[in-house]
Order: sequence, then C-alpha cells, then structure tokens
Amino acid sequence: MDNLEELIDIFSRTTDKKDMRALFGELFTSAELKDIAKRWYLMKEIYRGTPQRAIAKEMEISLCKITRGSKVLKQDDSRFRAILSDMFDETHL
Repeated sequence: MDNLEELIDIFSRTTDKKDMRALFGELFTSAELKDIAKRWYLMKEIYRGTPQRAIAKEMEISLCKITRGSKVLKQDDSRFRAILSDMFDETHL
C-alpha cells in the first residue's frame, strides 16, 4: 500500500470530527488548511451557479483554478457533484 492509500484508509476510518480535526491539524499547515477550505468553498460556489468571474474576484484566485473545479463538477462520475447535490438540491432533501 502506498502512502496516499494509507492516508485515505486512515481518513475513511476516522468517524469522529474531533479526531479528524486533530489529524488535519497535525498533517497540514494552517496555510494548507486554508487552501483546502478555500477549494471547498470554490466548489460550492461553482455548483450553486455563481459566475466564474465573480468567484475569481471575490476569492482573488485565477480563472484556471475555477475552470478546473468546473470541469470536475461536469464529469458524470464526479464525487464532488454527488456530495454537493445531496447538500443543496431540493430533490434530495
């Protein structure tokens, strides 16, 4: 098993939010955690239909990062899209 697979296995077995927060805090720097949270916010805004230029201006990021997120959400098997659909779509409430 490679290192990434080991981490995925550890994260998938961690069900306690406090434990997960501790793992994240020990593994990632505060800057990396901010980047991860920023990426998540970006994906939510794209999913909600916020114009890409508005996202770029608000978040002060390049359109390239937004385009990448948009492409991910357009994929038929996108896990992000499935998760966001469960979170936001009225048909799933």
